[in-house]
Amino acid sequence: MKYRLLAGGSVFVLTAALSACSSSSGSDSGNGDGRTTVDVWLMRDSVSAQFQKEFTADFEKRHPTIDVKIQIQEWDGIGQKITAALASNDAPDVIEAGNTQVAQFAESGGLLDLSDHTDELNGEDWLSGLAEPGSYEGKQYGIPYYAANRVVIHRTDLFEKAGVDAAEIKTREQWIDATAKLNKGGTQGIYLPGQMWYALAGFIWDEGGDLAAESGGKWSGALDTPEALRGMEFYEELQALGKGPKDSDEDDPPQAEVMAQGQVAQVISTPGGAKVIEENNPELKGKLAFFPIPGKTADTPGAVFTGGSDLVVPAAAAHPDEAVTFIKELTGDTWQKKLAVAMSYVPNRTTLASAVADDPGAAAMAVGAANGHATPNTPGWAAVEAENPIKDYMTAVLTGGDPAKEAAKASQDITRAMNAGS
Repeated sequence: MKYRLLAGGSVFVLTAALSACSSSSGSDSGNGDGRTTVDVWLMRDSVSAQFQKEFTADFEKRHPTIDVKIQIQEWDGIGQKITAALASNDAPDVIEAGNTQVAQFAESGGLLDLSDHTDELNGEDWLSGLAEPGSYEGKQYGIPYYAANRVVIHRTDLFEKAGVDAAEIKTREQWIDATAKLNKGGTQGIYLPGQMWYALAGFIWDEGGDLAAESGGKWSGALDTPEALRGMEFYEELQALGKGPKDSDEDDPPQAEVMAQGQVAQVISTPGGAKVIEENNPELKGKLAFFPIPGKTADTPGAVFTGGSDLVVPAAAAHPDEAVTFIKELTGDTWQKKLAVAMSYVPNRTTLASAVADDPGAAAMAVGAANGHATPNTPGWAAVEAENPIKDYMTAVLTGGDPAKEAAKASQDITRAMNAGS
């Protein structure tokens, strides 16, 4: 999963990269000395060079008959590159895939069913936002690797000036009241662009709704349900407490740059957005903090889209047993904790959340991750994100359109897109 976007595999740009698959050494049976090389594809920036070096050295020490060859892959074009690898006889042994990509790869028959390994991989504690999209038709193909999700980044100085204590914001109602107090004197209580559809998805999930629903093997858009309409109603109320554009998303203009200008009290972002804000305005360093997106009640954080990655094993992998051994180590307690600290990720299991307790941004993510969700787990969802009628729907409502009518239209568009290939 591309950490900056957190948008799942369906948003990756697909470019011709078939020839790149020949770089794999997965077809080698061994090194001639009794050792086996496990060939691994990890994505750019998912781990640091130092982490990779330390993990590889420890793994090879603990497993003296296995060598590790990690190849770093670029996000651009990765969808088609993985598809080509899965269809070849030269696939790597382990591949990192965006969590929402797994279904489309599993549908092709190119992945190994790892269901028999879920117990030894601590599957009972996996984050649902990683585990659920890693499954397809009742089988587990993707093993949760790491997660990241959105939190609220806020200006501590503006909160103090307005007499608002972020630690006391636990519910939506409290969030609205606090944001209204902040939305005065030239300050935007929150900068929320009109098309941040992942935030809307969270509010819909909070209400018990979803973006789409399956019935009788067919998927249909679900934005016109009462639950989804209540989610949009809350989005509209929150969005009005700032000056975010109603016809664009968080990248147009980049919301970190907007907050860096000094008149914004809050944005919804991954914690890494704070670093970008500080880079654009060094005077804000030390004035930014985090809290989880509030839920409807104080005892449950707001639902969030869980972005991140799963690890998969191609059906054509030359060394499936060694691949599982590699995955077991990388997703085990020791290295999950180290990965979370090194990269400010949320660990793949709820029982490891304490590993990031000393990282304020990651700690806030970990709280939200306990109520993490994924987009509809079907290969057809890729077509929805490519067209994205959800964004048009949001803009239509925010500019005065009838919510029910606009939701019905968007739901029809989602239904058509999801079932276009069936």
